[in-house]
Amino acid sequence: MKLQRKNMLRASALGALVVSGALVLTACGSDDNTKTVDGTGKPSAAAAGDIKCDDAKGKLLASGSSAQKNAIELWIKNYMAACSGVEVNYKSSSSGEGIVAFNQGTVGFAGSDSALKPEQVEESKKICTGGQGIDLPMVGGPVALGFNVAGVDKLNLDAATIANIFNDKIKKWDDEAIKKLNPGVTLPSTAIQAFHRSDDSGTTENVTKYLKAAAPDAWPHEPAKKWAAPGGQAASGSAGVAAQVKQVDGAIGYFELSFASAQGIKTVDLNTGAAAPVKATGENASKAIAAAKISGTGSDLALKLDYATKAEGAYPLVLVTYEVVCDKGNKAETLPTVKSFLNYAASDAGQKVLLENGYAPIPAEINAKVREVINALG
Repeated sequence: MKLQRKNMLRASALGALVVSGALVLTACGSDDNTKTVDGTGKPSAAAAGDIKCDDAKGKLLASGSSAQKNAIELWIKNYMAACSGVEVNYKSSSSGEGIVAFNQGTVGFAGSDSALKPEQVEESKKICTGGQGIDLPMVGGPVALGFNVAGVDKLNLDAATIANIFNDKIKKWDDEAIKKLNPGVTLPSTAIQAFHRSDDSGTTENVTKYLKAAAPDAWPHEPAKKWAAPGGQAASGSAGVAAQVKQVDGAIGYFELSFASAQGIKTVDLNTGAAAPVKATGENASKAIAAAKISGTGSDLALKLDYATKAEGAYPLVLVTYEVVCDKGNKAETLPTVKSFLNYAASDAGQKVLLENGYAPIPAEINAKVREVINALG
């Protein structure tokens, strides 16, 4: 079925996206963060159902987005248990580093929380002989704003207030703007410690896209992978930001929900203009992702998200992680493994792993197109 690039995703896709908020990863990168591999070291029947090793062999290197770290490690564990003699190694760094590695030809694919820029596509043509880099959406989910304020268990914020916090204009937790959004909550005069990513990050780009769309008057900076606002403190990777928020009283920072869930970090409810503030959950993120549009052309399946939505129950601060590959011109020695591994990630079983571990699967209509493109990679 041919997908119309500018059409809204069908409402039926929403049902496939519902995520149980209680099902989360227990620890980033630990050996205990999945139940999909049984005591024999083999994937469960459900997890292995769509793993087809085909001609996969040898070692496949990949790198990039730390947002998808927990998800991709689950896929790798199941895949390598099913396909003997194959090693998949994913270096969790940042979207920016992943794309640089991809365009240098040192990895078979890269993970990125934002679609390739035109200049990055042009650069990829040097590596993708006769083709170019394309974006395949694989993982969806909410970006949480985690906070650590002694005595405060629940916190509502709107986009303008968040922008002013990260712009270093709101400096204390008992600021009037925060009080107004949290009637009845006793807020301390603790200094705000705002943490952002030190590395070029697709997560940062998604956060700044949200702030620019939902609070353009309060956020003057253009969306980008590199943090542009003054003040605040920096940490490397989503895990680094989460660790700082966990340790520092008065802290606030942004990272994927699985990092907050794994460390017991409280998260901000967003006041979007809907009837009630919206919690950061997979189900609520799904309501926003389901309204996305395809913005890429040809084999490129980049999505355009509505960060300013006021739909009831829709959590607009979301990201979609892409796997970046060559449509043509992939290295012959790694192409079979790239196709085999990504086919598992995009399979019903691979997406079900996401559903069971705090992420949001890609809508079924889009995912069907992803599988078509993977099978056509050359």
